Amino acid sequence: MTNPQTATGEDVVDVLTADHREVEMLFVELESRQGTPEHRRQLADVVIAELVRHSIAEEAYVYPTARKALPDGDQVADHEISEHADAERTMKELESVDPSDPRFDQLLSHLTSTIRHHIQDEESDLFPRLRAAVAREEMVELAGKVQAAKKSAPTRPHPAAPDRPPANKLLAPGAGLVDRLRDALSGRPTSMEKLREKQR
Repeated sequence: MTNPQTATGEDVVDVLTADHREVEMLFVELESRQGTPEHRRQLADVVIAELVRHSIAEEAYVYPTARKALPDGDQVADHEISEHADAERTMKELESVDPSDPRFDQLLSHLTSTIRHHIQDEESDLFPRLRAAVAREEMVELAGKVQAAKKSAPTRPHPAAPDRPPANKLLAPGAGLVDRLRDALSGRPTSMEKLREKQR
């Protein structure tokens, strides 16, 4: 069976950069402060779910690759994981704050600046270096692994969860299953598709 990434030639950087663009669009919409408080809450939930899935996939596959392929890979990976941890603590707080509370916009502002800095770091430094150091076939294979990890990853922040293999790879699918059950029961949207369906 052909891996869809192999057929399209997308590598892991293409997949992660597309995630970055999607999150940025959500940030811009949230920053516009348009829509009802309920809509803003749902947009924040989608952002949180997207960021958690993205982070889990990076921690499981991208950062271990950086550790092996780059001379300073350990420092790079540790720095990125530390930024994820900061963002995850902010998302955990944001998850329980009502959009009409002034703290909602304060937390959102902290989250957007943290994530934008993180994206800038990755796209200007880590991603080009990975492309230079890792064989194209492996980068394409990593795209498939990242996409698969995102499908079973948690959709809610778990700041105390392990962020390195092998523990994160073992525990993330179970936490993801529990999160998806909670999302289904509560009607919490975790993607733009689900949010649009809910609005119909």
